[in-house]
Amino acid sequence: MARYMLIMRNSGSVEDYADMDFEAVINAMGAYNESMMKAGVLLGGEGLTDASEGAVVEFTGEAPVVTDGPYGETHELFNGFWTLSVSTREEALEWAKRAPLGPGNKIEVRRITDEADFEDYADNEYVQKEKEWRRELGTDAGTASA
Repeated sequence: MARYMLIMRNSGSVEDYADMDFEAVINAMGAYNESMMKAGVLLGGEGLTDASEGAVVEFTGEAPVVTDGPYGETHELFNGFWTLSVSTREEALEWAKRAPLGPGNKIEVRRITDEADFEDYADNEYVQKEKEWRRELGTDAGTASA
């Protein structure tokens, strides 16, 4: 099974949500999450606080620079994610299309790298160490990240 991350983006503003029934949002997201759990595809997922509580570490000069949020263009911000275990990209896309999101929202679907992506570097010290780290952390999915 491949792992995919669904990254929820919102191009609207905080004010767009001021008039929403927040309990209805919680219920819709809860039902969506529950459907993925029942299907056995949900590995995890979380919402994120407002960008004003965040920061960006930018590596453009000699030393990293920290900028407090809000940051970036609104279309660059994301406010939550899900990690799924599915057979194909198409299956991940089908789950993304079921998300209870309205106009102004987007979900970016990205495959999470796995061991096959690093076959040419199988003898690399850190590729080997990461396999052990994943076993130690209980996240052994035969994956490596770079």
